[in-house]
Amino acid sequence: MVDLFVYGSLRHVPLLELVLGRPSSALDMLPAHLPDHGAFSVVDQPFPAIEARAGHGAPGLLLRGLTQDDIDALNFYESGFDYALRRVTVELGAGGSAPADVYFPYPGLWQTGDPWDLAAWQADWGALSLRAAEEVMAYRGRLTAAEVAERFRPIRIRAAAWLAAQNRPGDPNHDLARDVVVHEHKRAYLNFFAMEEMDLQFRRYDGSLSPVVNRGVALVGQAAVVLPYDPRRDAVLLIEQFRAATYIAGNQRPWMWEPVAGLIDPGETPEQAAHREAMEEAGLTIDKLETVAQVYPSSGASGEFLHIFVGVCDFENIAGGGGLESENEDIRSQIIPYDVLMQGIDDQTYQDMPLVTSALWLSRHRERLRQG
Repeated sequence: MVDLFVYGSLRHVPLLELVLGRPSSALDMLPAHLPDHGAFSVVDQPFPAIEARAGHGAPGLLLRGLTQDDIDALNFYESGFDYALRRVTVELGAGGSAPADVYFPYPGLWQTGDPWDLAAWQADWGALSLRAAEEVMAYRGRLTAAEVAERFRPIRIRAAAWLAAQNRPGDPNHDLARDVVVHEHKRAYLNFFAMEEMDLQFRRYDGSLSPVVNRGVALVGQAAVVLPYDPRRDAVLLIEQFRAATYIAGNQRPWMWEPVAGLIDPGETPEQAAHREAMEEAGLTIDKLETVAQVYPSSGASGEFLHIFVGVCDFENIAGGGGLESENEDIRSQIIPYDVLMQGIDDQTYQDMPLVTSALWLSRHRERLRQG
């Protein structure tokens, strides 16, 4: 049996329950704090690190009598982020002290900032962390902690996309609690993208339930797509890059002409992502975003959700672009007159659906944008 002191996000009891796979009522938990230490926010990360600092006291929970399976689960969740257990003495809220293990980061690993606030974290990151932890813990015993940690950014992106989907309006004609029955949920694959399967039934239009069917989905996240348009030049800017997905699918033209696009990070709005991607991929500053559509591009196979924009801008001052080397992007751009773009649409030259969608929207609103 092991006694463990937790000071960070595992103080959020629903997250602790999810990681351990059992309810808090089955745990022996006591309020405690670690003197001369503090929990501090990690710069550019949604979690804290503990540091020795005189005069501080890191609040937390003492978990007593954890089993080896508990520790294995916690190590899987925590150790991929380069945390290791160290023995300390904590002071109990009811008085007295007790020895306990604590997850400490490796020295110099993180740059810390202000003292970490649990309530603020719960408001900003609690729900997302729970959804992300569901995916993480589903791969315990199938991947190493380090392998999961390498994939944690796209895991968070998918978690944020799932929460956004949950917050969109429901279907007034269907009660999901009654009209969809899930028999098994399988997480089949985890990498930059994820594959999930369900054995389920759905309500048919005659009122009966369908037979149990197996269906799979490629989960990506949410993406912002922006077609840059210069109304003074009456031209658009397209980017071209190699797309492994189309190559793997057998396409003989895997270098695709597209609008600017990129995944939306947790905490980022679609508009912010559109502005960021326009600068990263095309070196453009967007003056105004016009909303084109909010859509699933392939609802039978993919859970990716697109926020498509036309970005009004001036092509006079293009600075940078080409994508991020850290993301293995190799992008070129080309300015194309509007008439050439639309001829390409009519000739079915372009294979990218968001490009076709945004171009057709532009054809309906071009005169308004040019007058503006």
